[in-house]
Order: sequence, then structure tokens, then C-alpha cells
Amino acid sequence: MSTENNKVQTYLSFKMSEELFAINVSKVINILEMRHITKVPKTPTYMKGVINLRGTVLPVVDLRIKFGLPEAENTVDTSIIVLNIEKEGETLMLGTLVDAVREVLELKDEEIAPSPSIGTKYNSGFIQGMYRMDEHFIMILDIDKVFSIDDIIDVKDHALQKSTETIQ
Repeated sequence: MSTENNKVQTYLSFKMSEELFAINVSKVINILEMRHITKVPKTPTYMKGVINLRGTVLPVVDLRIKFGLPEAENTVDTSIIVLNIEKEGETLMLGTLVDAVREVLELKDEEIAPSPSIGTKYNSGFIQGMYRMDEHFIMILDIDKVFSIDDIIDVKDHALQKSTETIQ
């Protein structure tokens, strides 16, 4: 009997629109309450701007826009999840705007079904799998695949531009 399938992973679940998503907690650095986001001109629509996180300029991205969901007003539950994104050997710290952080889930690999190849409005390339919770599904994201290398370069460039403006 193999114990490989019984490996437990920990995920942070969150809500956007009516959908539930989860990210492996190894990618999560911090969860912040909503705060003022400084807009940066000429950025992609999904980039909301930057915030100051303990002296570091942190780019903030709206996952709703990235996923093609309608924009929504911020509420008391709106949060910024600070993540480490890895692309081609580089690591970038990035804030992602979500409607509400839900709970931490401990899931066995065998409890996560493969992502559907059709029928989802999201790019199945960045959906690592699906977890059924009661009558709902939680989409487990491979957050490193959500952003293309061009997205990461855009975000880094705009954050760097903003940080040099702040210093001057």
C-alpha cells in the first residue's frame, strides 16, 4: 500500500465573486486587510497599483480582472494575500486582491480531483485541481502559472518605477 497518495497539503481558501479558490500556504507570506493602493499609470488593467509593506513597494493585482470576473466594490472582507510567485527561477512578492479569505484546509492529494479539461471559464492550465466541499467546488490554483512571464516583467517594472519615484 502506497502512502504517496496520503500526503497532506495545506491550502488557504478565498472567495472571488461566487467562486471559491485555494492556494498552497507555502506560497502565502501574509494576509492584509484592505488598505489604500497607490495607482501606477500605464499599467495592465489587472494591476491595481502598489502598497508600502514594511518599507517595500508591493505590487497589488486584482485576481478578479485576471480571471475575467466583473470588478466589485471593496467590502469589509476584501483582503490582500501577499504571495511569493516563482517564474523561471525568479521569485517575486506580489499582493493579490480577493473578496474574502475563508479558511485553511488540510487536504490529502487523493481528495483533489484533476482539473476539468473543458467546461471551466478559467484557464485550466493554472487550475491544479478541484476539491469538493459540500455542494461546492474549490479550485486549487497553481499560482505560479496564473501569471505569465510577461505579467511578472510588467509588474516588476512598474513596481520598480514606483519605488524609484518614491525615493527621489
